[in-house]
Amino acid sequence: MVEIKNVTKRFGDFTAIEDLSFTVSDSSVYGLVGYNGAGKTTLLKTVAGVYRPDGGEVIAFGESTYDNPKIKQRMFYVPDELYFFPRATMEKMASFYKMFFPAFSTKVFRNMAEAFALKTDSRLTSFSKGMQRQAEMCFAMAARPDALLLDEIFDGLDPAKRSMTEKIVLEYMSQSGCSVIVSSHNLHDLAGICDHLGLINGKRIVLDCSVDEMSASRRKYRVIFDRDVGREDFGGIKIRRFEKDGKIITLTVDKNQEETEEKIMAMKPLLVENFALTLEEIFLEEMEESDYDISKIFA
Repeated sequence: MVEIKNVTKRFGDFTAIEDLSFTVSDSSVYGLVGYNGAGKTTLLKTVAGVYRPDGGEVIAFGESTYDNPKIKQRMFYVPDELYFFPRATMEKMASFYKMFFPAFSTKVFRNMAEAFALKTDSRLTSFSKGMQRQAEMCFAMAARPDALLLDEIFDGLDPAKRSMTEKIVLEYMSQSGCSVIVSSHNLHDLAGICDHLGLINGKRIVLDCSVDEMSASRRKYRVIFDRDVGREDFGGIKIRRFEKDGKIITLTVDKNQEETEEKIMAMKPLLVENFALTLEEIFLEEMEESDYDISKIFA
């Protein structure tokens, strides 16, 4: 289990993340979603013990991660910006990692390289961006960590390799009970792998719940009237988003589906349709900063 407790990290006068808290259980994949620059990488580096938090603490397996070599041997961090030694092959990098991770398995390393069709005697600098990510995943899985931290791991992967990476992570998690945190700015990358999601915006976690809870937490209603209706006519309904197109109203609301539908039906609409919001729609509602008038750009 990995616990992030009220973590804040500053760089001089700049606050990258502020008072973030969430827990990643054993045998769980926690998806960290946010725009570029939202603080995902800073948070993962703080969780990995690369950065010391300026407030709060990160606890993994009952101990603080910062300046704790014993705990770091049980964690593997795959960064967004990969680094390999100059002229190093996969074999040489595997030998390097083996010195630091007692559980490192050469057999798993070779099986992973075979699965990704990577030549272990080739220099890593000759690999494409996607191939380098696959190589780093070989090292990560071979280290057999109890906590796996993946930063934008799907960036540069084709659909087939993305699918394979998902399956490998899920298989390893199911067998080992590993706690996994995977970050992305693209919700599509996480929808098929995570059982829990945290949306980070404005340096804070703005939504933290299971994927199932998130999908069931909001509804979208499309309502058609035979008269002109405004937002003020929906009194008593907690509306998160309201759109009007003539006599067609589209609104999203939190839970309480039965109560909401009763109030809408009392307004005697011509038609009512309701849908569960997709994860992408929830993400956009939580993350959008402002409705910028695009027409101004080319005015």
